[in-house]
Amino acid sequence: MNKMTEQKEIQIQGKNTADEDVIDLREVFFVLLNGWKAIFLAFLIGAAAFGAYHHFMIKPSYQADAKIYITNTDSMITFSDLQLSAALTEDYANIIKSRTVLKRVIDELQLNLNFTQLGELVRVENPDSTHIIHIFVTCDDFELSRNIANALMNISVEQIYQIIGSGEPNIIDYAEAEAVEDVTPGLKKYMAMGGLLGAFAVCAFLVIRMLMNTTLKTEEDIDRYLHMPVLAAVPYYREKNNKK
Repeated sequence: MNKMTEQKEIQIQGKNTADEDVIDLREVFFVLLNGWKAIFLAFLIGAAAFGAYHHFMIKPSYQADAKIYITNTDSMITFSDLQLSAALTEDYANIIKSRTVLKRVIDELQLNLNFTQLGELVRVENPDSTHIIHIFVTCDDFELSRNIANALMNISVEQIYQIIGSGEPNIIDYAEAEAVEDVTPGLKKYMAMGGLLGAFAVCAFLVIRMLMNTTLKTEEDIDRYLHMPVLAAVPYYREKNNKK
């Protein structure tokens, strides 16, 4: 009998723990529904704050690009030449962003930057299954981004030929003013992000406050958490003041 009693107590305790751990999604829904005004207000405040940050703090960004083709410059190109070019493509990309090349660009354009700062403005990509090196330069000056891209490409071509020696890379595209793109993050994107963050913060606050509130409000709460029957209920009565 004692063992059976202990097993029943364990089952009841386990049931109580499981009931306590369950989150009532319907209750969460109504909490969020009742707080829709605060959520909407937080959305507007977040959108306005991020919009103001974008307007006053975000500088415009311009991106210029140039392309070079990595292969042998001889008139007769063999399959082994193409294989060698593909194997060396990553080496070429590392040469383009090397300290030597970046310092030569700084000296040529007389930039008020060090090679580390210039390297952060440069991105080098190699599309899959191609021998093309794509050079991107992004900064807050329209003309400067184009000038850096062209200087970087010209100096890189010379440096690659001096180091590799298997053939001078061919230039596909110079950076041109018409091709420079404005890549500044959009105002709508910032405002949407700020609004969503503000709304999410308020939703999280409302849900956490609901979960932290252990007050028993209804008969269902008593049955769920205390597992006791409700014997009587006293209605709330608010006395009205009679004005004479």
